[in-house]
Amino acid sequence: MDRIAKIALLGIGKMGQNHLRILSMLKDVDIAFIYDINEEVCKEIAKKFNVKVSKDLDSDLAQCDGVIIVTPTFTHFDYINKVSDYVKNIFVEKPLTNTLESSQIILDLAKQKRLNIQVGFIERYNPAIITLKNILQNTHKIINIDLIRTNKMSNRITDVDVIIDLMIHDIDLALNLNGEIEEIYSQGVIINGMIEYARAVLTHKNGIFSNIVASRITEKRIRQISITTDSEYIDCNLLSKEVFVNKQSVEQRFGNVSISSNTETIEVRAQESLLLELIDFITLCKGNEVKNNIPNQYDGMMAMEIAYKIQEQIHKK
Repeated sequence: MDRIAKIALLGIGKMGQNHLRILSMLKDVDIAFIYDINEEVCKEIAKKFNVKVSKDLDSDLAQCDGVIIVTPTFTHFDYINKVSDYVKNIFVEKPLTNTLESSQIILDLAKQKRLNIQVGFIERYNPAIITLKNILQNTHKIINIDLIRTNKMSNRITDVDVIIDLMIHDIDLALNLNGEIEEIYSQGVIINGMIEYARAVLTHKNGIFSNIVASRITEKRIRQISITTDSEYIDCNLLSKEVFVNKQSVEQRFGNVSISSNTETIEVRAQESLLLELIDFITLCKGNEVKNNIPNQYDGMMAMEIAYKIQEQIHKK
């Protein structure tokens, strides 16, 4: 019989409660405890899910196989540091930390202590992205990828700009799909000292372009990827989880040639991204082999490096 993984959850805000909901559904998980600085809310949530609230992190952490950190970005560094004294397997919501310098320290810490750190780049687990990657394996040469992500400014996110809040998801996707970056060109809009709109053109070492747009000014919520190849145009809606492939076809009519486009709708398997993400983490915590390419501390650091270069260019302009 497969063993049970004892998992702790730090942070029970909106996203933390989503994690708790999924964890409570998994049969091979024992929720060791939850923790939040807001003790009243923590007790209320603990009662709802019938879980323990930690009153002494040091003693409670020592009993865990893994810890999930879903706290504000500026606290990630301190919590990873603390947790690493007791636990080898750590899940932290994106980004890895709130600064490039602290991310590098965590990278060194992970190497020194042999930590398994999974960064919450949840879009990698979006069923539409999984379907898209399967399609790209069978296509011809990719020329360009456009990634658009817009959302009205959230009251929950006040400590980071639109690049660290939203764009970093698509920076990770661009790196995951197209590889390392050779050149960056970016523009943006700064409101009250914070970048709220950003556009970046990434030139990858393989010659592919990634055009990324992120906005917290736009009211409409968009999560869209469009890919141009030498034979197809692919539309991927990450919200509705729909993928459309537009293929050119040549028709011969009375000696004249007409170009038409055939659109094919690709079936996307209905799965919850967070569930898939946490299944991988639980597998990691139990010491079993994970089939998927888990986004780790190195991926988190690479995304932060690109994000910082985009921020620097926008602030200089």
